[in-house]
Amino acid sequence: MLEQIKSLQKEIASTLPANAGELEAFRLRFLSRKGLIPTLFDNLKLLAPAEKKDIGRPLNELKQLAESRLKEWTEALGAVKDNTQAPVDLTLPVIPDAIGTMHPLNLTRYRIIEIFERLGFNVADGPEIEDDWHNFSALNFPENHPAREMQDTFFVSRNPDVLLRTHTSNVQIRLMEKQRPPIRAIMPGRVYRNEAISARAHCFFHQVEGLYVDTNVSFADLKQTLYHFAKEMFGSETKIRLRPSFFPFTEPSAEIDISCFICHGKGCNICKQTGWVEIAGSGMVHPNVLRHVGIDPEAFTGFAFGMGIERVTMLRYGIDDLRLFSENDVRFLKQFKPVL
Repeated sequence: MLEQIKSLQKEIASTLPANAGELEAFRLRFLSRKGLIPTLFDNLKLLAPAEKKDIGRPLNELKQLAESRLKEWTEALGAVKDNTQAPVDLTLPVIPDAIGTMHPLNLTRYRIIEIFERLGFNVADGPEIEDDWHNFSALNFPENHPAREMQDTFFVSRNPDVLLRTHTSNVQIRLMEKQRPPIRAIMPGRVYRNEAISARAHCFFHQVEGLYVDTNVSFADLKQTLYHFAKEMFGSETKIRLRPSFFPFTEPSAEIDISCFICHGKGCNICKQTGWVEIAGSGMVHPNVLRHVGIDPEAFTGFAFGMGIERVTMLRYGIDDLRLFSENDVRFLKQFKPVL
């Protein structure tokens, strides 16, 4: 074994790795777990005590030689690698960081909030998992209303009275339960409907609803509020049209249309040749709703409205497919810049 140690010493002394690959080959041959030097240490255990004394010292010296040469060559090759790198030119301009953009739904949401905050509306929020009372019953929905059935609403199977909210009207109820008039607030948030996904519908979307309850609130206040919003959101030339409609929670009720800002009332594909585009539903808060939350309908009146943020965003930016908002396609999302 002593002759083998001397032979390995000569081999290590004459070896000069030229690159990282040869250096790794040296480590594997001499110092790895199954390398030559660890194998000699394993064989040393099998020798007689007298022989171990004669072999142990040269073997330790061999190991120290291999480790020192490995460290020396590793440092030398690292220095060569560093010297071959291109020098840094400190006079070059800084490479700018890529700045992300906001989601178009958030841009529209913040713009809606800004418009109504200037009118004195606060922003209210509430739970997305709701009970039947706050989502339906307190809003004057009858027991047999189609929205209560499974094809329209996502119910939690363990408790049929718990569901994913179908509108942000639940926030209106919770707000009126806790706060006495005057109340002036908008409620933006995500809602859920059991609908087939298409270019015009999705199983979830975003709404913003508004509520104003005080003494002597009239339909004229509702009309002027929505007229102001339409002009601020879509331009000063925008007109609005109110069409009679029906909602369980408002009476009287009206659908809100705006004049098409693409064709200016002449008729196009966006407005389906009518010159008008529907954006919201609205009406005076039904007296039964006020009674359900402990507000006297003889003393107070109010109006409410609701619109889809996706619908407003599609009109605002000329987007024709609802699914683009939730596909996370960077090519689509990076087009939008804040315009507040």
